[in-house]
Amino acid sequence: MDFLLDTTTAGEKIIVMLIAVALFVAVMGFVLWLADKPSVPRLVTVAGFVGPALLLLVLGLLYPALLTIIQSFQSTTKEFVFLDNYATIFGTPSFRTVLFNTALWVVLVPLLSTGFGLMYAVLVDRAFGEKLAKTLVFMPMAISMVGASIIWKFVYEFRPDQAGIEQIGLLNQLLVMVGFEPQQFLLSPPLNNLFLIAVMVWIQAGFAMTVLSAAIKSIPDEIIEAAKMDGVQGMAMFRYVTLPSVRPAVVVVITTVAMATLKVFDIVRTMTGGQFETSIVANEFYSQSFSFGRPDIGAALAVLLFVLVIPIILYNIRQMRLSEEQR
Repeated sequence: MDFLLDTTTAGEKIIVMLIAVALFVAVMGFVLWLADKPSVPRLVTVAGFVGPALLLLVLGLLYPALLTIIQSFQSTTKEFVFLDNYATIFGTPSFRTVLFNTALWVVLVPLLSTGFGLMYAVLVDRAFGEKLAKTLVFMPMAISMVGASIIWKFVYEFRPDQAGIEQIGLLNQLLVMVGFEPQQFLLSPPLNNLFLIAVMVWIQAGFAMTVLSAAIKSIPDEIIEAAKMDGVQGMAMFRYVTLPSVRPAVVVVITTVAMATLKVFDIVRTMTGGQFETSIVANEFYSQSFSFGRPDIGAALAVLLFVLVIPIILYNIRQMRLSEEQR
C-alpha cells in the first residue's frame, strides 16, 4: 500500500493507474458474474446492480450533505451554536449584499435568457439561414464558464484615458470612439453585477433558444393554419398561439436556468473574485470555507443554497407532470 501511495515518477503513476483500473474491472466483473448466476437469489442480483450506485450516492452525496448540515450549526471549534451562523448571514451587511446579488442573478438571468432565446427562436423560425443563425447563438454554450469569463473580462478591460494608452477592451474602445470617457465596468457597484449577469445571459440564451425552438416546431401546422384563416398574424399569432403552446417549455427553461444561476461560481470568481460587492452565495461559500477560515459560515451558506434550489426543483417536477398529463 505504501508503494501505491509513494509515487514520484510518471511511470510509477501510470502503473498505479493501471492497477486501479484493473481492480475496478475485476470487482465489477465479479459483481456482474455473481448477479447473473441463476441460482443466486433475486435480492442479491438487485443488490449487485444497484448496490454500487447506492454506495457511491451515500458516500459521495448524502454523507457529505449530512456533515455540512451539522457543521452549519457549529462554530469553528465544533461547538454547537445552533442558528448563530445563519443569524450572522442575515444580520451582517456584507452578507446581505451577497444575498441581494444572488436574488438579482436569479431574477434577471432566467428572465433575460428565456426572453432573448424565445425572441430569437421566433424570429429565425423557418427563415433563410436558420441553422447558421442558431449555431451562432448556441456557440457560447460550448465555451466553459471560465473561458467565457476571460473573454468578457477582455471586453470590459479598462485602461486610464491618457495620451499614448490605447483601450484594448471592446466596450471602452467604443466609448472612446464616440467621445465618452472609458469606464471601469467591473469595479463600480451595483452596475458591475449587471455586467457579470450579461455573461451568464450570453451563455444561457443559446440553451433557451434551442429548447424553445424545438417546442415551436412541435406546434401542429393545423393550429397555425386555423389561426391564419381567422386572421391572426404577427404579434397576435405569438400571443395567442405560439406562447400558450410553448408555455411548458418556457417553464422548464426558466427553472433550469434558475438552478444553474444559483450555483454559478466561475464567472464571479474569474472576473472579480467576489470583490467590489459582486459576491454571490456560491462564491461566498468558497471564500468563507477556504480563504477566510470560516467553514462554519461556509457550511451555512451551502445549506442555504440547497434550500433555495429545492423549491425550484419541486416546481419543475410539478410542471413536467402537468404537461405529461395534458398530453
